[in-house]
Amino acid sequence: RFIRKQGLDRLFLECDTHMWRLGDRRIPEGITVDGGSDWFLLNRKFVEYVTFSNDDLVTKMKRFYSYTLLPAESFFHTVLENSPYCDSMVDNNLRITNWNRKLGCKCQYKHIVDWCGCSPNDFKPADFHRFQQTARPTFFARKFEAVVNQEIIGQLDYYLYGNYPSGTPGLRSYWENVYDEPDGVHTLSDVALTMYHAFSRMGLRRAEASFHAAGDNSCRYYPMGHPVSVHLYFLADRFQGFLIRHHATNLAVSKLETLETWVMPKKVFKIASPPSDFGRLQFSEIGTEWDAKERLFRNFGGLLGPTDEPVGMQKWGKGPNVTVTVIWVDPVNVIAATYDILIESSAEFTHYKPPLNLPLRPGVWTIKILHHWVQVAETKFLVTPLTFSNRQPIKQEEAMKYHSGPPKNAYMEQSFQGLNPVLNIPISAARMDQAKRNAGLVGARLEAWVDSLVSSVWSAVDICSTGPTACPVMQGCAQTAWSSLSPDPKSELGPVKPDGRLR
Repeated sequence: RFIRKQGLDRLFLECDTHMWRLGDRRIPEGITVDGGSDWFLLNRKFVEYVTFSNDDLVTKMKRFYSYTLLPAESFFHTVLENSPYCDSMVDNNLRITNWNRKLGCKCQYKHIVDWCGCSPNDFKPADFHRFQQTARPTFFARKFEAVVNQEIIGQLDYYLYGNYPSGTPGLRSYWENVYDEPDGVHTLSDVALTMYHAFSRMGLRRAEASFHAAGDNSCRYYPMGHPVSVHLYFLADRFQGFLIRHHATNLAVSKLETLETWVMPKKVFKIASPPSDFGRLQFSEIGTEWDAKERLFRNFGGLLGPTDEPVGMQKWGKGPNVTVTVIWVDPVNVIAATYDILIESSAEFTHYKPPLNLPLRPGVWTIKILHHWVQVAETKFLVTPLTFSNRQPIKQEEAMKYHSGPPKNAYMEQSFQGLNPVLNIPISAARMDQAKRNAGLVGARLEAWVDSLVSSVWSAVDICSTGPTACPVMQGCAQTAWSSLSPDPKSELGPVKPDGRLR
């Protein structure tokens, strides 16, 4: 069963970043096949044996495992069990692994491998009892991801080391760096670079609106250069937005300062008013990089451009089997897609990526969810125009190509124009003309369009200074609770204590 599950009886070859299954093969005779986790501890003598020995066992197993899907989950185990070092084997990997076959075996890697393997899930607070009830020696556990759930990490930390002192800052906060200047701007997509610049400008407008006094330029700024760093910010396991560190020239003293801006997404999901009697829908969101195993979009913040392929997700409560209609409406009220989803009584999440023709028209899109053609809820998402192409300021020819919408206004072969009057979604000639004019914008006028769109779905919550500043009322980032430079005692590592503990 293990051999079949691991695909050891199949021949695999990696080529062009894809793992291809070429056919069947036989396991070598006289070999006891063993395996399990790809987490293990190996002693030096055995490592030297595997590295330098010319034994038939080692050379033939190396050749056999060169054409194996997951060699690390079986190679060392099998060589060890069949080698002179077999009596040194401890048949326990000392780990708790969070397997949830129902969610972890959805063949989510079919685009990169011709196999349907399973993957462990992240631990969450409901799993905490498993740490307390383990019957065998356990030194390690996986998987943990603070962007998915940090609370369980805190629970386990308190269980092992005790609570932090009352008032300790940062215990419910989590910061994850997604970009830093040494990475190089070439590592950012044009969509991300466009949005990060827009976020920086939002922060400077926030500073001017909040701190500026008439006749005093000490809190007015001019943006300079690309962003310095970008962090995801979470509080109490909720995504709170982006933290953008950026340079700007203070207009009062003509000196460069480094600031950090916190931008937060606005609430875009709305239940119909008055609410319908349909109560199963809890939430809907549009994004990319949907993780069916952890049930979230890995593209946090949902930064989307004209050439992205968005996925629509809905979260459901328990109830009877129902069919709902989902309608995608572009910024000028062209109905881009409509489809029905059957929601079974036990369904918790549904997701679907409509095969839309690209490029998507930039602007704020609307997704309507209807039951018996009565609107239940709607959500919105932004397709941002690009101010950059290949990390350089976009030229007019490229802007026209990316910002004019799909050829002939057709997102799909089928036209849904007949639904516009039925759903009371009027197409305005004036809006179409404005969209055509916007498609040709470049430079400062393009930035102004981007900023107006971004500010409709994002808000600049706060801004701080990372160092000296001529703005007398701006706080230092280290004195805030939110900045990536604010205190985070739970992430500080000191020397190991005599009893082997960190705390």
